[in-house]
Amino acid sequence: MLERYHRELLNFLHRQVRDRETAADLTQESFVRVLVALSSGQAVLDMRALLYRTARNLVIDQHRRAAHRQHEDIDAIPEGQQPPAPEHLQPEEALASQQVIRAYIATIEGLPVRCREAFVLHIFGECSHAEVAMRMSISVSAVEKHIVRAMVACKLCERRLRDE
Repeated sequence: MLERYHRELLNFLHRQVRDRETAADLTQESFVRVLVALSSGQAVLDMRALLYRTARNLVIDQHRRAAHRQHEDIDAIPEGQQPPAPEHLQPEEALASQQVIRAYIATIEGLPVRCREAFVLHIFGECSHAEVAMRMSISVSAVEKHIVRAMVACKLCERRLRDE
């Protein structure tokens, strides 16, 4: 059994864990566990399937232990020395993002109805100028003018936000 499946299982585990030494350890442990199961008198219908299932379970266990150790490592860092959350999760940054979004929404809602409709169809609906023109029953030139007007309004909003 060892000679028949050793290299195959080792290669499988190496692809899973991306470390040759760890894969070798997991391969050995898989064989040990299967041999223990065989010596206990358990009926084994498909040796290869049992070997692979055991190996997969060991990989899962290893990932869980690593995640648990990483979590414990972070908890062991004193309160004031823990790394901060990513910037986009910081309360001030989240609040600022919400304010920016609200300002853009207010700017878009402040556009004339047809201008807003053309802009929303083009930017959020991902329609081409020709598609917007067809949907709104206006010329492509009119669509372009509406979109330019909306883009100018958004740029002014961006400048106001930067200047604040």
